[in-house]
Amino acid sequence: MNPQVRYISEWFVKPHCIPEESKQPFYLTTWDLPMLSLHYIQKGLLFAKPKDCGCGGDLMKNLMEKLEKSLSLALVHFYPLAGRFVTTRQENPPVYYVYVDCNNSPGAKLIHAAIDMTISDVVSPTYVPEAVESFFDHDRAINHDGHSRPLLSIQVTELVDGVFIGFSMSHSIVDGTSFWHFIQALSEIFQGDGRVQISRPPVLERWFPEGHGPILNLPFTREDEFITRFEAPRLLERYFHISAESVAKLKTRANSEYKLFGTAKISSFQSLSAFVWKSITKARCLPKDVVTSCKLAINNRSRLEPPLSPNYFGNSVQTVKAVTTVGELLEHNLGWAAWQLHQAVANHTNKSVHHLVHNWLRKHFIYQPDQFFDPQSVVMASSPRFNKYGNEFGLGKPIAVRGGHSHKFDGRICSYPGRDGGRSIDLEDGVIVTPSAWRSEGQRYEKIITISLRLLRPWCEDVKWKRDSAFTWRV
Repeated sequence: MNPQVRYISEWFVKPHCIPEESKQPFYLTTWDLPMLSLHYIQKGLLFAKPKDCGCGGDLMKNLMEKLEKSLSLALVHFYPLAGRFVTTRQENPPVYYVYVDCNNSPGAKLIHAAIDMTISDVVSPTYVPEAVESFFDHDRAINHDGHSRPLLSIQVTELVDGVFIGFSMSHSIVDGTSFWHFIQALSEIFQGDGRVQISRPPVLERWFPEGHGPILNLPFTREDEFITRFEAPRLLERYFHISAESVAKLKTRANSEYKLFGTAKISSFQSLSAFVWKSITKARCLPKDVVTSCKLAINNRSRLEPPLSPNYFGNSVQTVKAVTTVGELLEHNLGWAAWQLHQAVANHTNKSVHHLVHNWLRKHFIYQPDQFFDPQSVVMASSPRFNKYGNEFGLGKPIAVRGGHSHKFDGRICSYPGRDGGRSIDLEDGVIVTPSAWRSEGQRYEKIITISLRLLRPWCEDVKWKRDSAFTWRV
């Protein structure tokens, strides 16, 4: 039986002071609005309790008080996260648009909870315990729920020997870059002397293509015309750690197998993504003529002309993909697969970004969760470039990163920077497991692992897979 979270207290937090700009609507862009039917982003950090802090039973009390104060200061800069969605609609002429009211809401939510689990209970099992999903607020919520739910909720769950801080943010307000930007700013304020200044203030000015915005009218009259709720099949989740040395060897292998002319080079992440794509596709035992793809989340900020600031707050992310057949993918080597991904990334330019934006302006599509559920393909989400282990809240360096229930489906791989630094990468993977197919699906997942090992071993003969106390498997 899974242990249950006990909720101790919860309250709302508003900005320490009200910026004048927050009195105006915060409009959603062509990158924000398509996310309305998707889940919140849910990521969290696991910390060990200090062994000799001398704080007795006041650890959690002090932590919650300081976190509340730091959050109030952070929201001065990131005030849209304290708001709620509002929809304005009328019939004649037809009007339907969504924006953030940054003032008329209770604020962001802060929760204090506890559970009878240890750090080892979280990180040591082969598969991630289901109880980890309860470390986050907004379980199974979609972004449109931000009309009545907080756009930001932070749940602090006390373990027997640790603390987990789970962040849930509306994906119609932030992408991964802005998500971790906020957490870094919150950590900076927490570790500082209580000043409101931060080193990287967010750029809150909205980006719209020329001739459009700030109001983007949607061709709907009711929310049920574009909002759906999708319950993905149950997943078994597993974490893998790929050492910096192994990542480097994969990159060397990919570039040597696909000798390039000029200065272009296949990147480490493209090499690893191709390796994962080939391994999972082979394990799925699909017919050779089935179409398969590998999608990569890609940041638009630096690709626009002129480029957006790296501190642009909001969504500025799309996906690019390589498409082929199962037969072609498996008949070619790693270098060929990695080159397909390299080309997809290289071709994502200012022109292609604008093409996709204007396509949305013509069609006004809203992404639906079941669209991403493709049993023939792989999606590489998140990024090992995000600074996740540099965020501290008086408890030292995080031990591990874990995600909630949101956006989990077979073939979706989340990448994180490795805790040991360098260029190591952690991968969060999941496979469908239903009660009626537990045995066969479990065997298929073990097959994925076996094939991955076999493909990697010739290039990494000096390292072996092993268990450790912080991650499920290492290579």
